[in-house]
Amino acid sequence: MATAVHTAVAPPPPHAPPARATFRHVPQLHAQLLKSGELTASPASFHSLLDATALATPAASPAHLSYALRLFRLGPRPPLSARSYNILMRAFLRAGQPEDALHLFVEMLDTASACPDQHTVACSLKACSRMRALDLGRGIQAYAVKRGLTVDQFVLSSLIHMYASCGDVAAAQLLFDAVENKSVVMWNAIISGYFRNGDWNDVVDVFKHMLEVGEAFDQITLVSVVTACGRIGDAKLGEWIGRYAEENGMMGNRNLVTALVDMYAKCGELAKARRLFDGLQLKDVVAWSAMISGYTQADQCQEALALFSRMQATELEPNDVTMVSVLSACAVLGALETGKWVHSYVRRKHLPLTVVLGTALVDFYAKCGCIDSAVEVFKSMSIKNSWTWTALIKGMASNGRGREALELFSCMREAKCEPTDVTFIGVLLACSHNGLVEEGRWHFNSMTQDYGIQPKVEHYGCMVDLLGRAGLIDEAYQFVRTMPIEPNTVVWRTLLSSCTVYKNVEIGEEALKQIISLDPSHSGDYVLLSNIYASVGQWKDAAMIRKEMKDGGIDRSPGCSLIELDGTIFEFFAEDSDHPQLSEIYEKVEEIIDKIKMVGYVPNTADARLDIDESKKEVSVSHHSEKLAIAFGLMKLQPGATIRLSKNLRVCTDCHSATKLISKVYSREIVVRDRNRYHHFKDGYCSCNDYW
Repeated sequence: MATAVHTAVAPPPPHAPPARATFRHVPQLHAQLLKSGELTASPASFHSLLDATALATPAASPAHLSYALRLFRLGPRPPLSARSYNILMRAFLRAGQPEDALHLFVEMLDTASACPDQHTVACSLKACSRMRALDLGRGIQAYAVKRGLTVDQFVLSSLIHMYASCGDVAAAQLLFDAVENKSVVMWNAIISGYFRNGDWNDVVDVFKHMLEVGEAFDQITLVSVVTACGRIGDAKLGEWIGRYAEENGMMGNRNLVTALVDMYAKCGELAKARRLFDGLQLKDVVAWSAMISGYTQADQCQEALALFSRMQATELEPNDVTMVSVLSACAVLGALETGKWVHSYVRRKHLPLTVVLGTALVDFYAKCGCIDSAVEVFKSMSIKNSWTWTALIKGMASNGRGREALELFSCMREAKCEPTDVTFIGVLLACSHNGLVEEGRWHFNSMTQDYGIQPKVEHYGCMVDLLGRAGLIDEAYQFVRTMPIEPNTVVWRTLLSSCTVYKNVEIGEEALKQIISLDPSHSGDYVLLSNIYASVGQWKDAAMIRKEMKDGGIDRSPGCSLIELDGTIFEFFAEDSDHPQLSEIYEKVEEIIDKIKMVGYVPNTADARLDIDESKKEVSVSHHSEKLAIAFGLMKLQPGATIRLSKNLRVCTDCHSATKLISKVYSREIVVRDRNRYHHFKDGYCSCNDYW
């Protein structure tokens, strides 16, 4: 649009400043034009000076705009024309002040000497798009129709873009469909409209139609389409665009390459994403955020944090999008100190606590077992949505504060915030962990009756857990049998866990039989049934299960525990042999075992590996990954500091018993997040009440 304005006028005289001159030359040139008299005599000279002032390179500052506005208002100058207004309107749009651009349009309507042209209308519609001012946009369209300006391609494109940006995509599509000869600008306008509204499938569909009918597209088109491909996981089209961009020399477009990085990362093609990312000479915050987000979404959270560490070594400042991805990675790894640094950075830089960022902080603190900090962030948020409430409700339920979770759910309802299906998972977990059977049943029925939410397999699993924890094993079994949807391994495994606690052999056998038919390779399920047999004295059956595992090549998955110290994640495996301080750690473990034996600890060798001699099983269980991580924490953390770790498997019975006693003997709070839930060990007790 700007190019069309300037090619329509004669070149400026020799003393006029070139368009886009840097602002430091403007006052001197202004003085020369005043002295020569050309400023008032030559409209071209005035417009060139105004252009150089209002649209200075680099982007005009408030001082530049103020200078341009004084020149525009006070003169001396020739009579104002549409071009004068258009230059200043574009400057206001460029400066992010669309309201001021619209004020100039209204002023022109009352000015006899300056009549709005097609460029004025296009600028005004662009301002309406920025403000999402649909009614104003419709009024400007009426004016354009009256003046016969809607035949102009820029006006039509701006109208399409305005309607789409304001949410009326149907009107945008009607206008678009009515145009016979569509320019690439117009195609981009409709694509941009769908893009702004998050209609990713429509973006892709429009582009596919362009390909079918042979319409031309440009790099702007591709940036939007490849971003949409990432959102819907259309790797095939995304890769086609990637190849097209390489073959047609478009890889110098940083926006397009960044969009490709984002697309590959979101589609799980992390190697391709990283190759493009590493090849970028100038990486902006969007590129860093896309790559970090890709690692986080692919559960490669240590890589995400390592890349974030590299980003910190640059001069770039992360934005809220970066922070959300980093917090998600910290939540998965239990990287409390790194996440705290992120929170501190948000406060230090006065980043707005948006709903997304605030919810990520609540979720992070909850998943690190810091519920009080999660509550603090929750209370500080001015705007909350259902996901914010849900994050805290689930966090409280999983951390053994079920009563508070249910109270929070009541507050959510009072706040007229509609719960989601995920909210009810948190509510049912809260009922389960507090033994509130009747209340759990009521909430389960309320999902459908009061909110029209059909229960998913996860909700049925929560009900099985609720009944099982309460000792209602037969009822839990009948509940599974009468489920209207097929129970998965998680549901049967939940029932099997209940049978382990309440020593129900018959239903435990049936549960394992169903699990094996769905997933025969999960070692933990065999171990649970073996433990049931052992608990009732059926030693031969217990041995038979262990033999079946050994004969079937079903080995227990290696335990892995993560602990964070000074912002660094340390990883331990069961019977680890690859840590630089291994001898000191094993010495610490021996010290721990000796001390807790003095207060009643008896090793449970049933939790040892199957492929070792009986005489070595006690040593084997003492070298489980969480014991190594706890020993490392006791060695490195300040006295009295809470030890926090994450484990990839369910905490075994031996480690659970040992950790309770460690918390008492060493006067430490120990927070362990395993595959199932959170365990807060303190003074010899666990928040799970020995049911997990």
